[in-house]
Amino acid sequence: MSEEKTIEEQIWDQLRLCYDYEIPVNIVELGLIYDFKIEELPEGKKAVGVRMTFTSPMCPMGDLIKKDVERRVETVPGVKKVSVVIAFDPPWDPTRMTEAAKLQLGLL
Repeated sequence: MSEEKTIEEQIWDQLRLCYDYEIPVNIVELGLIYDFKIEELPEGKKAVGVRMTFTSPMCPMGDLIKKDVERRVETVPGVKKVSVVIAFDPPWDPTRMTEAAKLQLGLL
């Protein structure tokens, strides 16, 4: 019998479906997601605030990635509102990538 995933696990699953369009690795493995917070809304639904970054402040695909994050997290049952904050402190660097991402990109 499989257990139902928590809302946090479902959000992480959706975030792993988002990719930097210039790098063939999902944004979680790239280390672009700093954190997210879930808040209860009065009607029993949830609001999710995602804090993330890009590999470069001048990322040409930034708006598309941000919209993809919003769209995918909104598909999680119970989520009504998603807001994404782009932060560059701390700045992204390759040490934020998982070993799997480094392997995929041939960096290990």
